Amino acid sequence: MSRTSGRFPVSQSVSASVREAGAAAPTAAQLLDFVRRTAADTALIATLPLDPEGRTWVRLDGPGGSEAWLIGWPPGTGTGWHDHAESLGAFATARGALRENSLSVRLPSRGWRALELNGDVDRERLLPAGEGRAFGRHHVHEVLNESTTEHAVSVHAYYPPLPLIRRFSRTGPLLRLEQVERPEDWQ
Repeated sequence: MSRTSGRFPVSQSVSASVREAGAAAPTAAQLLDFVRRTAADTALIATLPLDPEGRTWVRLDGPGGSEAWLIGWPPGTGTGWHDHAESLGAFATARGALRENSLSVRLPSRGWRALELNGDVDRERLLPAGEGRAFGRHHVHEVLNESTTEHAVSVHAYYPPLPLIRRFSRTGPLLRLEQVERPEDWQ
């Protein structure tokens, strides 16, 4: 998988609403506002190097101490099932379209390796350019670029900064914890 590292400053107008509100810890709604505004910054989006073989990303300065990322998605790529531990989050598509498959159930935070999910917990949404969504703690999802020809680009923000990501495999109703990643694994 390709990686691009670095930090890009985001214009002051992008995070002004969070600073003006005086919020020390941004809410999910403020993170969503940030990612939508940032995704609309075509000059910033154009700076992301795209690789046909793997996802690329750069870290951005997020609002109120949040962690933010600009991510490029080659055709046919995805994240696999994962969560963001105790962090709130939001993401918005800047270019192309992304599909989010998610679970409408809160998983235990520890003490399990496999769970059988009850029926009717699956949710899906298509997020074309300009669309985004916020989510709360313990949100389990996978994000996919289903296009066979076009790159997608998105902006993501998390607060508090990600302490870990749990990765899962899924076969029908069986969800299995496969790996726990720490920040040093992706930064």
